[in-house]
Amino acid sequence: MNGSILTRLTRSLRLLGARQAAAARGGRTLSAALAVATVVTTALSGWLCVQVYEQRVEAQRHQDILAAARQSALNFTSLDHRHYDRDSANVLRGATGDFKAQFAAQSAELTKLVAANKSVSQGQVLEAGITRSDERTARVLVVADSKVTNTAAPGGQARTYRLQLDLVLERGRWLTSDVEFVG
Repeated sequence: MNGSILTRLTRSLRLLGARQAAAARGGRTLSAALAVATVVTTALSGWLCVQVYEQRVEAQRHQDILAAARQSALNFTSLDHRHYDRDSANVLRGATGDFKAQFAAQSAELTKLVAANKSVSQGQVLEAGITRSDERTARVLVVADSKVTNTAAPGGQARTYRLQLDLVLERGRWLTSDVEFVG
């Protein structure tokens, strides 16, 4: 009888050992699976954070481009003979390249023309939209209205402008490098 109890006790201990070994293997498998899941989740979270950041940077860049284009169009369509030097300086401050050179070259003649006609143009930007952009350049279409008064039209004339502005990023500022009247 003592041998039979000893045999059963030995068998029970072997079974218990086998169960513990299986549980240990299962625990290592579970630990490995949790480690892999943690790495994958961390990588995915990092990737999503980068995507959100890039979208915010892109949205801010678009806002900066549109604000610069709107201001440039407003400066270009709002000129007053009583303070034309200041108004033309505003245009030049937001300009660069060929556009700046051409506007500056014509400024003296425009000053005489605006003064002789007592011209006043009050611009208003109605719409602006980016047609293309990258990190350094952009093209924006702008629709602007202005009321122009001068010696020929003292009551004023309404004018609508459709402008295509090319902008470039220089030293952290979006500047107008070209203006074309379109459609």
